Amino acid sequence: MKPKILLVEDDQDLGMVLKQYLEFSDFEVRWIPNPEEILNDRKLVEDYQLAILDVMLPVMDGFELSREIRKTSEIPFLFLTAKGQSIDRILGLKLGADDYITKPCEPEELILRIRNILKRQQYTVQTVISIGSYSFIPSQFRLIFKDQAIQLTEKESELLLLLSKKNHQIVSRKEILETLWGENDYFFGRSLDVFMTRLRKYLQHDKRIRFDAVRGIGFNIEFPD
Repeated sequence: MKPKILLVEDDQDLGMVLKQYLEFSDFEVRWIPNPEEILNDRKLVEDYQLAILDVMLPVMDGFELSREIRKTSEIPFLFLTAKGQSIDRILGLKLGADDYITKPCEPEELILRIRNILKRQQYTVQTVISIGSYSFIPSQFRLIFKDQAIQLTEKESELLLLLSKKNHQIVSRKEILETLWGENDYFFGRSLDVFMTRLRKYLQHDKRIRFDAVRGIGFNIEFPD
C-alpha cells in the first residue's frame, strides 16, 4: 500500500508540481490549497501518514494550522518555509514538526526527508522501557511517573528513545541530529537544545537521571537501570 500524504499548499503551480512528483515517487497524495477544508473536517487527516504544511497559507498560517491538527491528531508533519526565514524554522520545530524544508526545494531532498520521517514511524511494538523511576512507552509517546502520565510529542519520544539506547555512553550531537532530523544543521541544533530542556523537566523527579552536555561533543547519558 502506498504511503498517503496530505499536502497543504496554496500556490497552484508549486502544489501541482509537488503532487505530481510525490505521486511519481510512489506516494498517494491529496493536495489541499486552503486549510479551511481541514478545519471543516477534522477527521480528514486520520487517513494519512504525513502532512506537508506550507507556512504561508490563506485564512491561517501553517503554524496555526499545525496547532489545530495537534488537537485531534498525532500525524507527523513537515513544514515548507521560505528560504532564509530562520525564525520560522525554529518556531516550527518548537511546535513539534518532524522536519522542515525551504522553498524552492529539490524534489529529491523532499522525498528523502519524507521517507526518513515515515521510517521513524515504524516502531509500533508496545515496549515499556524503564528509565529510573519512570516507565517510557515509545509507541504511545507516553512517560509515566507513579500515577502521572506525561504525553510527549513524537519528536520528544524519538529523542528519549535514542538516548535510552545510548545509556552509560556519550552520544554526539551530530549523531542525534542526523538520526532524528537527517541533517547536522545549526537550526536543528537549536531545536535539539529545546527538546533536551523539555526532557530534563519531564524527568526531574528522579535525580539519578542525567544527560549532561559534554562541550564540543554531545551528551553523557546516565539513566538508572
